[in-house]
Amino acid sequence: MRRVLLIDDTPEIAELLIFSLRDLGFEVFAAGYTPSVNELIVEHRAEALVLDCTSYEMSEALFDAVRHHPDHKELPIVIISDTPEEADASLSSREAKKVLLIPKPFTGGQVGRALSQLLESRS
Repeated sequence: MRRVLLIDDTPEIAELLIFSLRDLGFEVFAAGYTPSVNELIVEHRAEALVLDCTSYEMSEALFDAVRHHPDHKELPIVIISDTPEEADASLSSREAKKVLLIPKPFTGGQVGRALSQLLESRS
């Protein structure tokens, strides 16, 4: 079972995503927005990260924190965004690798497929 850390600042959406991803075979650990994202990745031995923050700037800050950690430069990351054009431009300027962007509205199935794609390419 693949281990995923979900960072979502909307508890209702996090709960739906947790159920959906677990149904798809992922072991999911969830937290609200936190600057301790790298510690949570280590604590839960996460193989991938899903970021769904109300503001893209929040997700962007967490993405940067993870990518600047020496052990997490290649960690697969799925970012869910209600401003996909802004997010895509931001990720392109960072030459982001191992990241997929999902625009809102989204389904748990889309997130699961993105995670599977990233995790398969990591193997």
